[in-house]
Amino acid sequence: MRRLKIISLLILVFTLAYSADAKEFHVSLRGNDSNDGSVYKPFKTISHAAQIALAGDVVTVHEGTYREIVIPENGGTDENHRIVYQAAEGEKATIKGSEIIKKWKQVQDGVWTVVIPNSFFGQFNPYQDTIWGDWFGNKGRIHHTGEVYLNGKSFYEVETLAKVYNPKPLADAVDSIGSTYTWYCESNKENTTIWANFHGQNPNLELVEINARPACFFPTKTGLNYITLRGFTISQAATQWAAPTAEQIGMIGPHWSKGWIIENNVISDSKCSGISLGKERTTGHNVWLGDMKKDGAIHYIEVVFRALKIGWNKDNVGSHIIRNNTIFNCEQTGICGSLGAVFSQITNNHIYNIHVKRQFNGAEMAGIKIHASIDMLIKSNRIHNCSLGLWMDWMAQGTRISSNLMYHNDTDLFTEVDHGPILIDNNIMLANTPYAECSEGVATVHNLFTGRIAHWVDGGRFTPYHQPHSTWVTGLITFFGGDHRYYNNIFATDKRLINSKDPNGLKGYNESKLPVWIAGNIYFNGATPFNKELNAVENNTFDPEVTIEEKGDEVYLHINADESFRKVKTQLVTTELLGKAITPNASFENPDGTPLKIDSDYFGKKRSETHPFAGPIEGLIMGVQTIKVWPLKN
Repeated sequence: MRRLKIISLLILVFTLAYSADAKEFHVSLRGNDSNDGSVYKPFKTISHAAQIALAGDVVTVHEGTYREIVIPENGGTDENHRIVYQAAEGEKATIKGSEIIKKWKQVQDGVWTVVIPNSFFGQFNPYQDTIWGDWFGNKGRIHHTGEVYLNGKSFYEVETLAKVYNPKPLADAVDSIGSTYTWYCESNKENTTIWANFHGQNPNLELVEINARPACFFPTKTGLNYITLRGFTISQAATQWAAPTAEQIGMIGPHWSKGWIIENNVISDSKCSGISLGKERTTGHNVWLGDMKKDGAIHYIEVVFRALKIGWNKDNVGSHIIRNNTIFNCEQTGICGSLGAVFSQITNNHIYNIHVKRQFNGAEMAGIKIHASIDMLIKSNRIHNCSLGLWMDWMAQGTRISSNLMYHNDTDLFTEVDHGPILIDNNIMLANTPYAECSEGVATVHNLFTGRIAHWVDGGRFTPYHQPHSTWVTGLITFFGGDHRYYNNIFATDKRLINSKDPNGLKGYNESKLPVWIAGNIYFNGATPFNKELNAVENNTFDPEVTIEEKGDEVYLHINADESFRKVKTQLVTTELLGKAITPNASFENPDGTPLKIDSDYFGKKRSETHPFAGPIEGLIMGVQTIKVWPLKN
C-alpha cells in the first residue's frame, strides 16, 4: 500500500511539473515574431507559434485576419496534454488562404484584368495548379485550384476569355445569376494574368481576394496527435481534389493523426474540401490514374492493405471529434475522410451549400463523405442544400447515423457497398430521395422519410469487411442483396411522388436474396410496405403534410399526425432484436461492445419501453403541429 501511495505521489508531482511547464502563447496582428509570445508581447503570426508550441501549450489568437497556412510542427501527447489553438474569447480571428488583390485595370464595361508576378505566389501558384485525381469529372475542361472572390462571394472560372466578356448562366449551377460572375486566367513563367467580370462594381473599391495557398491549417508531417482547433473563421483555400486513393488535403485536417478536436469554427469557400480526415500519400496518390489497367476498386483494396502495413489502427489514427462547426460553400465536400476518420465523432455541425456551383463533378461529392467509417458516430448534424448529404462509402462498419436533420439535398444519405453493421436511427430525411443504398447489414430505425427509397444490388465489386471494432480486414466479399432491418419508420411520400413508377416504401426488398427483417412501419400517400411485413399500417388517404420551415438560425418541422401513430404495433429496438450483420458476423452494438437500445428519440427524450412512437419524435400529438428541430440542445 505504501508503495502505491509513493507511485501515486510521483505521478502527481510529474503531472504538476508538466502543467507548470505548459505555456500560453498569444498572437496579434500588432505583434512581432521576435517577441516572447506573452499577452503583452505577442507573436505576429500563428505559424510562428505553431513552430514552437509543445504538448500542453495553448495558442490564443486575437482579432484580425491572418493570411497564412498554419503548419504545426508538434502535437500533443494525450487527451490531457493537447496543443490548443483558439480564438481569443469574444474576438473574431480569421485564417484565410487568400490574398487581397488591387490594381485592377478595366478593359471593358464590367471586365477588369490584373497581372500578378509569379513571385507573389512563392512555390505554389493556384493558377498553374489544375484539379485532377481518381474519380474526378472535369466536364471536358481545365479547372484550377485558384479562385476569385468579390466581397466574400466566389466567382465561376470559365475556360475561355470570351466567356468572361459574354457570360451565360451555367445550366447546372444552383445560383444562376451568380454563375455570370466569371473569371479566366493565363500563366507563363513570369506572370499570371486574371480577367474577371465584376458587372457594375469597381474591384479596386471593393474587397477582392484570390486563392493563394493549398490549405489553411494542415500539418505536412503525419502523426501529430491531440491538437485542438477552436473558434476560428477559416476560408478561401486552393484545395486539391480529395480522392480516396490520394493524399486528402482539406482546408483543415489532422493528416493521418489521432485525437484532434475541431470545434466551434466557421469554415467556408474551399475549392474542394473543407475538413479532411483522410489518408496520407505513401499508401498511394491517385493510383488508378497511374495504372488504368486495373479497376479503381482493386487499387483501393491495395491502398487499404498498404495502410494496415504502416499502422492503420486505433492506436495511431482517427478518434477525432468534429463538433459545432458551420461549414458551407465547398465544392467537393464539407467533411471527407478515407481511412483516417475511423473511430471519430461528427456531431452538431451545420453543413450546407456543398457542390452547388457544379462546374465539375465526380464520385466524391457530399456534405460528409467517408470511406471506412468504422465505429463512427455521425449525430445531430443539420445538412441541407447539398448534392448529397451523407455518403458512407466502403467499410462502414459499427457506424451510427443518428438524429440528423437533412433536407433540400438531391439525396440525403447513400450507403455504398458496405457490409455493416450500420445503424440509421432517429433521422429526419426530407429529400426526394432521402435514402439510397447498395449495401447490406443496415438497420434503419425510427426515421422520417418523404421520398423514394432507392435500392439496388451491386454485385460487381468485392469490398473489405473487418473484425468488430477494428480496422483489421477479415475478408473481401461481393453483394447479394438483403440483410436489412427496417423498424418503426414513417414513410410519408411527397404528393409529387404519389403517381411515380417508383414510389416511396419498401417493396424494393420483396425479392431480396438475403433475409430482411421489417416491422412496425407507417406508410402514407401511396408508399408501399414490404410484402411480408409484420404490423405495418398503410394509409393511402391521409397526407401528413410534412414540410420544413427556416426562421433565421432555427428550423421547424410541420407535420400532421393521425391515428395511424396509435394503431401501429412497434417494439423497442435493441441489440438482441437486430441480431448480427451476416457478412462480418458482427452485432449492432456500441463501440465498446456493450448492447444498445434505441430508447431515446431525436431530441434525446426517453421512449416508451412497450409502445414507442414510429418515427424520430416520441409522443407526437394527434393533428397538425409545429416542432422546432434545430438547433438541438444535446
